[in-house]
Amino acid sequence: MDEPGSDEQRGRGRAGPIRAHPGPGGWRSPWAQPAPDRLPWRSTLALTVVVLVGSYVAERGQLDHRVPLDAAGLCLLLLGQALLLLRLRHPVLVAFATSATALVYLGAGYPYGPVFLTVAAGCFAAVVAGHRRAAWGAVGIVWAGHLLIAHWLYRFLPPGGDHAVPWGQELAITAWVIAILAASEFARLRREQWARERAERAAAEKRRTDAERLRIARELHDVLAHSISVINVQAGVGLALLDSDPEQARTALTTIRAASKEALGEVRQVLGTLRAPGEAPRTPAPGLERLPELVGQAASAGLTVDTVTVGAPARLGPGAGLAAFRIIQEALTNVVRHSGSRTARVTLTWARGRLALRIDDEGPATRADAGGGGNGLVGMRERAAALGGTVDAGPRPGGGYRVEAVIPLSGAPGTGRGAAPDTTPKESP
Repeated sequence: MDEPGSDEQRGRGRAGPIRAHPGPGGWRSPWAQPAPDRLPWRSTLALTVVVLVGSYVAERGQLDHRVPLDAAGLCLLLLGQALLLLRLRHPVLVAFATSATALVYLGAGYPYGPVFLTVAAGCFAAVVAGHRRAAWGAVGIVWAGHLLIAHWLYRFLPPGGDHAVPWGQELAITAWVIAILAASEFARLRREQWARERAERAAAEKRRTDAERLRIARELHDVLAHSISVINVQAGVGLALLDSDPEQARTALTTIRAASKEALGEVRQVLGTLRAPGEAPRTPAPGLERLPELVGQAASAGLTVDTVTVGAPARLGPGAGLAAFRIIQEALTNVVRHSGSRTARVTLTWARGRLALRIDDEGPATRADAGGGGNGLVGMRERAAALGGTVDAGPRPGGGYRVEAVIPLSGAPGTGRGAAPDTTPKESP
């Protein structure tokens, strides 16, 4: 049968509002219910047929001690079914009304039978809608009323000459009441479980969406901030030397073209993941194998970078190479944009289980601003934190600025994909 309870009537209990939605894979939960603005006429019609046919069948075996079904009895049965049409909008009213209708039916001496299914459907609707006490009260009224009718009021009610109902039959009625309440509670708990699962899936999807949005924002920031900083510096050089040194201006323009081309390629790669979600990137993500290229770009912006490797390079875990590359890239970009120093030093220290990065410049800081939004340091910390690492940045002793990062590694020692090329002099640890 259709599950009862409207959005307004549900959600008064501890579990909060429960709305009907398909389950995993698009499958609709058996505990889901139709919208409260629609009447559950199909399930009610099916139940009406069962109650009417079952009551006439039950009448044949009770003609000797119960009143035969007549027009009044038929009207009571149909009234109970008509009330069930409102069980989604008014579950409490329907629970008590169907219980009262059943008591009048039994008090009139009509045969026992499927009339109890009407009470079960009404109380089931109330429990599932969150009105447990009302449903229990309605079932309790039926049970207590039946006790009074069957063991005391039967003397004053039809049929004449009736006798008390055996107590064994009362045990059956009690078991029926318990079964109704148990089934209703099970349905309610199942609906609450579905509601919690839907909420958890929605929260997890939101977290995935936020994480992907943050990842794309970091990638675009790192790519564009570095490339535009190089372009900005070279454009200034080109403008300054356009008349006095055309050849040097030509070199600056060539650098601008190369930097813009690379930036466009990386932006296309990032945006490509948006157009084709789940598709593998066509070009590999940058890693420390591109550190010489990064140093060359910094040199084209007028920054001399010394790189020093300490220890034996190790194989980086997934994402670690990209994080290390982007942290160095962002640190060098900040030197170009915010430092008066034209030299920087990048130190990579390979230790057991981790890679330590240190980027130093001698300063002093300038007030130049190439349009950055102040998100570079935040992005570096987020990249490191996603891998279980850390980033610290601040003024260094003796002047200048220092960025230090620690990135956990995985895999056995040895030069692997993403490891820094061993082309620089080694220092003792």
